[in-house]
Amino acid sequence: MGAFFFSCMNGQIKGQDLSTVPGVIIAHQPASSKQYIGSPSIAVLPNGDYVVSHDFFGPNSSEFVQAISRIYRSSDKGKSWQQISEIRGAFWSSLFVHREVLYLLGPDRHHGTVLIRKSEDGGVTWSQPSNRENGLLLAGEFHCAPMPVIEHNGRLWRAMETAHGPILQWGKRYGAMMMSAPVNADLLQADSWTTSNFLPYDSTYLEGHFTGWLEGNAVVAPDGNMVDILRVDDRTTMDEKAAIVKISADGKIASFDPTTGFVSFPGGSKKFAIRFDDKSKRYWTLSNIIPQEFRQQYPGRNAASFRNTLALMSSSDLMNWQVHHIVLQHPDVLNHGFQYVDWLFEDNDMIVACRTAYDDKEGGAHNNHDANFLTFHRITDFRKHLLSNLSK
Repeated sequence: MGAFFFSCMNGQIKGQDLSTVPGVIIAHQPASSKQYIGSPSIAVLPNGDYVVSHDFFGPNSSEFVQAISRIYRSSDKGKSWQQISEIRGAFWSSLFVHREVLYLLGPDRHHGTVLIRKSEDGGVTWSQPSNRENGLLLAGEFHCAPMPVIEHNGRLWRAMETAHGPILQWGKRYGAMMMSAPVNADLLQADSWTTSNFLPYDSTYLEGHFTGWLEGNAVVAPDGNMVDILRVDDRTTMDEKAAIVKISADGKIASFDPTTGFVSFPGGSKKFAIRFDDKSKRYWTLSNIIPQEFRQQYPGRNAASFRNTLALMSSSDLMNWQVHHIVLQHPDVLNHGFQYVDWLFEDNDMIVACRTAYDDKEGGAHNNHDANFLTFHRITDFRKHLLSNLSK
């Protein structure tokens, strides 16, 4: 599989020629600011415009107090973008459209309170949560990424993690859980939402090598039941995995069988989003796989730190995943990354928002994790890669 770079016309930003950056640049934040671009999310408005969000993390950000998120809109199918708003108190948040209204759901800060906002003008202005009647959903410490919000059996579903411990370390502090609400409910009312029990870190999983799960996906399994598919941290191997947590039909009970719940998943130690495609009857994702040449170049490196290759994958059953195509790749592992992508189907294409670490005239990204760009990409006729693989 060869690397495929999307062509673009990025032009000049602050006097820099950034035409080599893959995709269309939505935002650029130089590493010298010590604020890094995180948490891309993408949605399509009822009129067809695209909206994208991101937050800021890093030592000069306000991520631990009241995080800042910015909203951008494109009226020309992603060819150009304009910032339309800035929100204080939004981190790791998902954009989604429900009943023709745009929402933003996520914590207010790093390990913060879960809030939901709505915008009735396409993201220019937003409701301001202050209590349980207008958007404050869960008080306490919570974690997530911009994960899918999906509709199934008359409810909206969104995976989440607690960050209460019992071990207050990254990974080990996260407990898998699910939020859901009736589709006709007032989503800004906390009482509209049901929260499952949470499944905490268990040191016995994966023969003692399990070090956490996080950034879960709400997915309807082939049997029609809801599951939460999570990123898995295991620093002893590059053979990556995901975890499949079962969720009861009423959204109240989460359960996990460690003997069957872990599945092989290339890229599973990094954030990935899974969505089901009715046309192909397959589940699709974009993930940061680790090609063999990079495994050999960096033996023993933590699998979660390989982010320089973005691949298109699919599965018919959520258990067996096939890599179809390398979408983006850079030969440098240390300072280049195409990560935390959020994406949607649009007819025969995928539209993608990407947290990108790449070269600029100020020395590039701080590292592959601390991204300096938010970029937009389009994968045209994505199903052709499935047909090509099946014909071999």
